[in-house]
Amino acid sequence: QVQLVESGGGLVQAGGSLRLSCAASGRTFSTRAMGWFRQAPGKEREFVAHISWSGSSTYYTDSVKGRFTISRDNAKNTVYLQMNSLKPEDTAVYYCAAHPSAYTVVGGTVDYWGQGTQVTVSS
Repeated sequence: QVQLVESGGGLVQAGGSLRLSCAASGRTFSTRAMGWFRQAPGKEREFVAHISWSGSSTYYTDSVKGRFTISRDNAKNTVYLQMNSLKPEDTAVYYCAAHPSAYTVVGGTVDYWGQGTQVTVSS
C-alpha cells in the first residue's frame, strides 16, 4: 500500500512559479516510476510529467516542456514538480501518481493517486 500526499499548490500570477511536492509512504517508492497528471475544470485528466525509478529519465507533455521540471529524492520518498513561467492554461488540480513498477511506460497504468492539489494561475 502506498499513500501519496501532495502539497505546494496555490494561487499565482501568470509568469510566476510554484513547486509541488508529493510525499509517499511505504517501502516501494524507490522501485516505482512516478508521474504528475492534472485535470482542469470540464476536462479529462491528462499526463504532465514522468520520472523513472532512479530519476535518470524524465518525460513531459509538450505544453510544459522547458517550463516544468520533475525530480525525485528516493531517500525522502518524495517527488517534486517545479513549475516556472506559469500560464492561465496551467490552472488545474494536479495529481501525483505512483506506477506499478520501475518500467511502467510514460502515462501508463497508475497504482495509486494522491488527493490532488489546486493550482490557479491568474492572468
